[in-house]
Amino acid sequence: MPFKIVRTQTVIERMDEVEKTDSKKLRKINKTLGLLSNDPHHPGLHTHKRGEESPTGQAAWQSYVENNTPSAWRVFWYY
Repeated sequence: MPFKIVRTQTVIERMDEVEKTDSKKLRKINKTLGLLSNDPHHPGLHTHKRGEESPTGQAAWQSYVENNTPSAWRVFWYY
């Protein structure tokens, strides 16, 4: 069963900006969120635990939207 992804208001606003300026990057973000929902440890995401906690004290994780790209985007999440 896929995980439910809940986006913060900041994420919603940022994705709205990206939708207007960079549709290619938006497709990558949506693909990443789909992979993350189905399998957070999918090899293409290069998921790893960060050395910090979420605001609620849970372990924070990082997954890649892009890899081997200057200024590559990342998704930070917890569950």
